[in-house]
Amino acid sequence: MTTYALTRGHGTANDFVLLADLDGAADLSPEAVALLCDRRRGVGGDGLIRVVRSAAAGIPEAVDAHTVGAEWFMDYRNADGSIAEMCGNGVRVFAHYLVEHGLADLAAGPLAVGTRAGVKHVARVPDPTGAQEAWYRVDMGRWEFPRPITEGADSLVDTAGIDVPRPAISVDMGNPHTVVALAGAEELAAADLTRLPAVDPLPAHGTNVEYIVIEPDHDGDPSTGRLAMRVHERGVGETQSCGTGACAAALAARFWAGEHGPTTWTIALPGGTVEVEITESSVALSGPAVLIGDVVPTAEFAAALAAR
Repeated sequence: MTTYALTRGHGTANDFVLLADLDGAADLSPEAVALLCDRRRGVGGDGLIRVVRSAAAGIPEAVDAHTVGAEWFMDYRNADGSIAEMCGNGVRVFAHYLVEHGLADLAAGPLAVGTRAGVKHVARVPDPTGAQEAWYRVDMGRWEFPRPITEGADSLVDTAGIDVPRPAISVDMGNPHTVVALAGAEELAAADLTRLPAVDPLPAHGTNVEYIVIEPDHDGDPSTGRLAMRVHERGVGETQSCGTGACAAALAARFWAGEHGPTTWTIALPGGTVEVEITESSVALSGPAVLIGDVVPTAEFAAALAAR
């Protein structure tokens, strides 16, 4: 493992271990990924991103990505070592890593990034807050409500700290999400996300669960909205942010608001703020990306990884 460069990065405090395996030489077991993401025994992160060329990734979806011209593939794993289809915050951090290491140039136009949920296109955009953070806009592509929605819901979610199971909407962003609307900030704070929410019916491969509160928006523009959100991520637990979850939250909020509801949402997460834009056929996510620093494994830690 000492031959692989490790970097820590985050997008609105959703943090990752990035492993540079440009030519596809690494053989990462779920146990090795879990150790790397362990916050006490390893480097620490909500997930691991293997940075690899699509042509060398050894992943079926990467073959498709290479065919359509995506040089780079984001091989994303959850903190428990399980494979995940997509990570909206991770794509921004992935693109920022490529730019900062001279592996990609977004000055000429959006960068095509291969993922297990298809190719995503990433562009550099100005920080809307006026600060100097690197912001990226990701065209997240198509989405869908995978289950019939009756009376505003398709499932129930039982959450520790919330008095009764609440109705929810399922959203497929290439990975599964279940969005629950709460009455206000007090309920949002009361949700105990240290425990796994019980979703009924539960999707076959589990789900990420987003809890949202729609907030007042006083700018006078009916096309914009604001909401606050917390998330329990599948295979991780509560995280400070979830990019695909923010998109799912905005889509559910728009559905509940009706056909004339906002199409652009500012979403406040514990780790920061992102923006989501909705069109008839796709959704885009914008937000910051930060590289924290490089990590050099010791021989002792490399041996522990090799043993996994």
